[in-house]
Amino acid sequence: QVQLDESGGGSVQAGGSLRLSCAASGRTFSSYTMGWFRQAPGKEREFVATITWSVGSTYYADSVKGRFTVSRDNAKNTMYLQMTSLKPEDTAVYYCAMGMGSSYYTNPSRYNYWGRGTQVTVSS
Repeated sequence: QVQLDESGGGSVQAGGSLRLSCAASGRTFSSYTMGWFRQAPGKEREFVATITWSVGSTYYADSVKGRFTVSRDNAKNTMYLQMTSLKPEDTAVYYCAMGMGSSYYTNPSRYNYWGRGTQVTVSS
């Protein structure tokens, strides 16, 4: 099995920054993709960003493009999400996920493993 542990959430004022981390442990795979999703109260889980682990190709939701950066540290099996210029509408629980394959995915159904989530709250 795979365990994903998110950290780095918190409360920040609009315009501020946060960096989320997602540490992966357990079973390893030769080819996989990792992603960030978020879910606000009363809303469906939505795609934020994704990165292919071997090549490091990235893809972002339009709502965060230019403000968020996803990266990974292969040696630490850790993925990061650097969030800048945060807005109140970014408030949500942020989840990291892992899916098999070498392409990036925006559909949560393509991901096999999920973390428990970390809360991000942005006040105006």
